[in-house]
Amino acid sequence: MTRHNSLSDYASKRFRLAGKAVLDFGNPFFAPIDSLGAEAERRGDHFVSFANYDYLGLASHPRVKAVAADALDQLGVGALASRLVGGERSTHQLLEEEVAAFLGTESSLALVSGYLTNLTTITHLMAGRDALFIDELSHNSIASAAKSSGSEVVVFRHNDLDHLDDLLAANRENYRNALIVVEALYSMDGDIVDLPRIVEIKERHQAWLLVDEAHSLGVLGATGRGISELAGIDPNRIDLIIGTMSKTLASCGGFIAAKRSITEWMRYSLPGFVYSVGLSPVITAAARAALQLMQEESWRIDRLTKNAELFRQCAQEADLDTGPAIGRGVVPILFGSSQETMLASHYLLEQGFYCPPIVQIGVPKDQPRLRFFISATHTEDDIRRVIAALGTRPAAAAEAPEQVASAAL
Repeated sequence: MTRHNSLSDYASKRFRLAGKAVLDFGNPFFAPIDSLGAEAERRGDHFVSFANYDYLGLASHPRVKAVAADALDQLGVGALASRLVGGERSTHQLLEEEVAAFLGTESSLALVSGYLTNLTTITHLMAGRDALFIDELSHNSIASAAKSSGSEVVVFRHNDLDHLDDLLAANRENYRNALIVVEALYSMDGDIVDLPRIVEIKERHQAWLLVDEAHSLGVLGATGRGISELAGIDPNRIDLIIGTMSKTLASCGGFIAAKRSITEWMRYSLPGFVYSVGLSPVITAAARAALQLMQEESWRIDRLTKNAELFRQCAQEADLDTGPAIGRGVVPILFGSSQETMLASHYLLEQGFYCPPIVQIGVPKDQPRLRFFISATHTEDDIRRVIAALGTRPAAAAEAPEQVASAAL
């Protein structure tokens, strides 16, 4: 007779198979960073987070907090319903107009989650006679959408556009619609897509192109307008630009920027928009203020660029492996094993630096890393000290891999 596990037993087994054993080397996740920072300040010590993607340092800007507080007083906490069936606040469309104007697109549509934005957009667009062409290192929101879309999924090697071109040449005519999905700035590796080449490929093969700008808004381009500004490409040659408000814009939510005909159709049909509550007025106000500030205080983009370049330079001078990172926003440091990565993260926390490890989820298992998010608010001293701390970390015990292997059995 088949043994039927309880949900609790099933969850425990799946957790173990997913790599729970690495927590035997300490659990650096879900740290209460506000409490840790306050405790360090009381002791007269420093606490520096490299784990938060507040790229331009706007999350605690007095103006952002003030307009959020004012929105709370004037409009309340929540939107209280789907915008389609419950109506919206005037600030919703103002945010969408300002995002579109900043990016140089005709229109935009704001949703309550960046992850949801990729998931609902891709699954809404693609069906059984269509094909999705995605980078092998695509974010989970893209990979999950691909699995759920019902379309054929074709994976090309990371940033290998010759491979993508060959796959389209061989397969494009087999499908009604073809959507290419890439990230502007890859969130685990810190490298970028070759936008001019991929636009040329998509136009030649009569495909659509979705570019995820989650980590590139405020990071790439002289004024932070993203990969299209950096590459000198008209953003209207990109069919769909996906972004988030949770990074540079210091709040929460996602958006789609595209031609008006596309966003107007989605306003009445996109499941993740129609069946989800609208953005909180507090979030909308904070995002609008951050968007305005990044244009007024453009020095933040320059400082972020210099900080990220300095971090990458110092890491490489210390013989640390930064992979393919270009030195913008996200810079990983790769290690030889999950155990070494966990121990390095724990050691940094002891030294006052918070940078959780990426060891089992989101990256290949043979490429564990510490992923450093660089901010305009980091100082040169912060950067040099964290690299110096990595250079003095104790070596991982030789028996550590065996300990983890036996614990996982």
